[in-house]
Amino acid sequence: MWGNIAIAFILAFIVAFMATPYTIKIANKIGAVDIPKDKRRMHTKKMPKFGGPAVILGFIISMLYLIAVMSIEGSLDLFTEQEYGKKLLGILLGIVVIAITGIIDDIKTLKPWQELIGQTIAAIIVVAFGIQIEHLNIPFLYRVGLSEAFSTIITVLWIVGVTNAINLIDGLDGLSSGISLISCISLLIIFLMNGSPMIATVIVTAMSGALVGFLPYNFSPAKTFIGDTGSNFLGFMLAVVSILGVAKTYTMAVIVLPVIVLGLPIFDVMFAIVRRLAKGKSIKAVFKPDKGHLHHRLVEKGFSQRQAVLILYGLSASLGMFAIILFDSGIWKALSFLLMIIAAVAIGYRNFIKEKDSNPKLIDDKK
Repeated sequence: MWGNIAIAFILAFIVAFMATPYTIKIANKIGAVDIPKDKRRMHTKKMPKFGGPAVILGFIISMLYLIAVMSIEGSLDLFTEQEYGKKLLGILLGIVVIAITGIIDDIKTLKPWQELIGQTIAAIIVVAFGIQIEHLNIPFLYRVGLSEAFSTIITVLWIVGVTNAINLIDGLDGLSSGISLISCISLLIIFLMNGSPMIATVIVTAMSGALVGFLPYNFSPAKTFIGDTGSNFLGFMLAVVSILGVAKTYTMAVIVLPVIVLGLPIFDVMFAIVRRLAKGKSIKAVFKPDKGHLHHRLVEKGFSQRQAVLILYGLSASLGMFAIILFDSGIWKALSFLLMIIAAVAIGYRNFIKEKDSNPKLIDDKK
């Protein structure tokens, strides 16, 4: 097991790290460049936004190699009752649709509804190839079995929702890629503790390796953005792997763990929907971008872009740790941990405000 995990991580890391400089050159040639045209954008100079293909390439090469090796040595049977071969084919086809949609968007800029269509098609493909949420466990109440039709709807909504959550949070250098990495690591720990299928563990490890290889180019000050190709891929894969990792688990807490791990981007997108509906009073308003996301609000409070990213990293890591403690030690220890985090955040924010008021020069310039 550990050999598979190590190889998946290192191979994805090497490929993504080596491929990213080439994607920067390609971005400049094909016009996949983000030019700041409005106040909503947090950067001030044009930036390549084609890092996604490097992450995808690292992930796919790592996955294909591990699948081949595991099949040859007999540790993975693609044609058992779990039908992992069929499911992996569905994932690859879904990635192709997501990648094509993202690449077109990075070069030409699609309308939100057009991007949504691509995300939905990718989700439907995955469901058609056998990856579905088969039941819902309501904490402290009961387990609900889902009909085929309802299962399909819930799964598509979950995949599209998480895909958009990661896409929408991609507003600062290294934000979406870093939060996705933290989510991958949290899910990896949960999968190992839970005895989840090895294929889910390898997938989330390969994603982690690809992101670690890309982050040196994406963290502030960024040399490239991950783009819609990358952010859509990350959200899509996080949604899919969370289903694979807990698909056969009946423990009540485990079903809600992916929701907790991905809590930060999920909250951000839900709050954005409510906020835009309240302001625009129509469905069309949901698709109109604004400056109300969490990272925008932190920068408005006086934090630098790097500080805002690190704060959101910390919040995401805290949610991941909360999910891990909840699974391992139960609700009361998890709540105790959460209360300590809330207290630490409150104290830190109070000290920040005091320092800002007494000496504004201590706050880094916004980049």
